[in-house]
Amino acid sequence: MNTTKQTALVAVTIAAGLMAGASSAAAAGQCGRASWYALHSRTASGERMNPSALTAAHRTLPFGTKLRVTNQNNGRSVIVRINDRGPFIRGRVLDLSKGAAGQLGFIGSGHTAVCMARV
Repeated sequence: MNTTKQTALVAVTIAAGLMAGASSAAAAGQCGRASWYALHSRTASGERMNPSALTAAHRTLPFGTKLRVTNQNNGRSVIVRINDRGPFIRGRVLDLSKGAAGQLGFIGSGHTAVCMARV
C-alpha cells in the first residue's frame, strides 16, 4: 500500500475510533510511562498552561476527560483533566502538569510508570 493510502487509512481509523468512543475505552486501565512539563504557553484546547493545575496531555482522549492516574512506584494517585495533546516522545502515554507530578512524587526523576483510569 502506498504512503498516501496508508496515511488516509490511519486518519479514518482514528476518526472512527474517536466518534465511537474507542479511544476513551482504551484509556481505561491503560498503563505506561508518564512525564511532566511546566510551560506557560497555550494548550491544544486553547487555555493557558498552568503548571500548578492538575492537568495532563493525552494523544486522543477528548478535552475535559478526567483520569485517575496512579504512580506504580509509590501508589500515589491524583485526578487530572485532559487539556492538551501529547506526549510526543515514543513510549510515553501521558504528559502531566508539574502540579500533578508533584502530587505523584516524581518531579525529581522526570518520568515514572503510571496506570490511568477514566473517572
